[in-house]
Amino acid sequence: MEAVQAQWGVVVVAAGRGMRMGTKESKQYLLLQDKPILVHTLELFEGMEEVSEIILVVGEQDVARCEAFVREYDLIKVKAVLAGGSERQHSVRIGLQSLGTEWVMVHDGVRPLVTQSAVRSCMSMAENVEAAVLAVPVKDTIKQVNEAGVIVATPDRRSLWAIQTPQAFRRSLLIRAHEQAALEGFLGTDDAMVVERLGIPVSVTEGEYTNIKITTPEDLPWAAFLLASNSKSKTGKGEKEL
Repeated sequence: MEAVQAQWGVVVVAAGRGMRMGTKESKQYLLLQDKPILVHTLELFEGMEEVSEIILVVGEQDVARCEAFVREYDLIKVKAVLAGGSERQHSVRIGLQSLGTEWVMVHDGVRPLVTQSAVRSCMSMAENVEAAVLAVPVKDTIKQVNEAGVIVATPDRRSLWAIQTPQAFRRSLLIRAHEQAALEGFLGTDDAMVVERLGIPVSVTEGEYTNIKITTPEDLPWAAFLLASNSKSKTGKGEKEL
């Protein structure tokens, strides 16, 4: 697969409240190694040469403090902090309209542990096929269950993948998909879904199981452990890489 050559934009979506975390503070602003989870995510893309623009979409009440994060952590690639919509899909559409790059990734603000190598694999795949997502094969046996709690089917595990972010697209394609979805009043669960509705194939790039989405209290200590492990592997000294 060819190396990534194009300049990319990223829409980081962090407008949700995340009620499953059970905290008064939104999960993206909880501290992980003394730094907000969202900042870890932004720093990952800030450090990638291929990324030229980042648009951060947050809740309206959080715009000012996120602008302060941008200044405090010297996130020079964050070109705008925007107020999101009532649904994630609306927030993505808002972010897309503020980018000027040919290619775009959409990423969850609470996935701070994705690696640059995984991101680059997804970007490279998208440049070849126009639409790609990170995903990992499902390990467990999955059962389809009806409303009465009775198993009705057992899908072949070999065909099942757990979808992650980032998801990468030619920006004009993703804009067209979102405009069509808005016109028809369709709400999807991810960006790949709105592209699939156009009849455009979306390819899977195998990611890493450590690219977790921090959603529940149990995820925080696991994320802290993974972050510490990553820091040790980078420095080889057991100290956080500067």
